Amino acid sequence: MKKQLLYLLLMVFVLPAMAQSHHPEPKTLSIGAAAPAFSLKGTDGKTYTLTSFAKAKVLAIVFSCNHCPTAQAYEERIKQLAKDYGPQQVAVVVISPNSPTAVNLGELGYTEMGDTYEEMQLRAKQHVFNFPYLYDGDDQKVALAYGPVATPHAFIFDEGRKLRYTGRLDSKEKPGTGQAEDIRGAIDAVLHHEEVKTPVQKTFGCSIKWAWKDEYNAQLYKEWAQRPVSLDTLDAAGIKELLKNKGDKLRLINIWATWCGPCIQELPAFIDTDRMYRERDFEFITITTDSPEKMSKALAQLKKLQASNKNYLYSGSDKYQLIEAVDPDWQGALPYTVLVEPGGNIVYRHQGAVNMLELRKAIVENKLIGRYY
Repeated sequence: MKKQLLYLLLMVFVLPAMAQSHHPEPKTLSIGAAAPAFSLKGTDGKTYTLTSFAKAKVLAIVFSCNHCPTAQAYEERIKQLAKDYGPQQVAVVVISPNSPTAVNLGELGYTEMGDTYEEMQLRAKQHVFNFPYLYDGDDQKVALAYGPVATPHAFIFDEGRKLRYTGRLDSKEKPGTGQAEDIRGAIDAVLHHEEVKTPVQKTFGCSIKWAWKDEYNAQLYKEWAQRPVSLDTLDAAGIKELLKNKGDKLRLINIWATWCGPCIQELPAFIDTDRMYRERDFEFITITTDSPEKMSKALAQLKKLQASNKNYLYSGSDKYQLIEAVDPDWQGALPYTVLVEPGGNIVYRHQGAVNMLELRKAIVENKLIGRYY
């Protein structure tokens, strides 16, 4: 018994503490510190180092990312900053410090994409970034050296690459309410060889996703895997009621079948989508067109995918009644997907396999969801 107790204490307390000891909480650079060197790949495929910006009188480094709602709220301000100060030889650089593997699906409720390098490339292209957007997610060495605490977090260096300001861009998170006043004031002071009035400011946003902090993610995915998965039957009249969406949530409905190859191939991405947005004003429903005698097979497929959302099997024998109940515009091919607002307004419909990125964008940009708090 004593040995078992010692083993339990070792597993629960000692080993986790030892693992954390190898990764102490990074400290933010102190004012006056030299800019740590880096060599990072940008979304344009080029590699950038400190010397890439040697001609700049001021170097503004902002640690930001794709997924964070606060980071997204500041993107246009950073673009405007780069546009306004570029002619004054101010280099604006954005670094994504997050490990993509440390970002769980539940943290993606305000975006359609995560923090992988490939997704960074997509976002930079979509939003026409006018600054280098660099990836530090593999080993996070640069983030460890600079010590950002949240996204976004700004660092302003003078011509000698000494830190003159660190902290927020401004105190107003909502787009349109701030103009990055704090970081602009710091840049102006450095350009005019003046002291920055408040060189250290706190910053608000999403925490940095350090690769070693994965205990919560593991626990979350385990909890999701343990949620019950059920499959109920519904006739055409019941499905018609589903499409009326008398609730107050944005409703995503996917119609599939176990014999439909594209359906099976895309279902896992639908489950991920549900996990991204399920804590918001959103719900995901599947309807299988499998015959009632195949119900156990359909349920087994849903359990394999851990589909703990609401699932139905169409109980009628007339598939054309199903088509009309779902959407008269549907031509009948599977899979079929609709996004329905409260009141029954279909804002997205697609026959065949969906472009998941486009679908998620339609979800997050709907008035019921949104990218910001």
